[in-house]
Amino acid sequence: MPDDATATQDDDAMHGQIEDALDTIRPYLMADGGSVRLLNVTPDNVVELELLGACGSCPMSTMTLRAGIEQALKRSVPEVSRVEAVNAPAA
Repeated sequence: MPDDATATQDDDAMHGQIEDALDTIRPYLMADGGSVRLLNVTPDNVVELELLGACGSCPMSTMTLRAGIEQALKRSVPEVSRVEAVNAPAA
């Protein structure tokens, strides 16, 4: 079993890979007035994203999330099991 330091390094590496993958698709989302923000990666590798701007209210956001964002993340970071849109935490 990995120690806490190794687990943290693995989590940091995965977060970096996810951010890099999101950076490749953000320009397409921004072209339509939207974006995404990485909120969390759960212990079972579910990526929780906040949909920003137009993405938050777009009727096609579910399709974009599944067919676009989730597939891109899974290609770049095979450990990702699923992508979910969640509300941003209260400030």
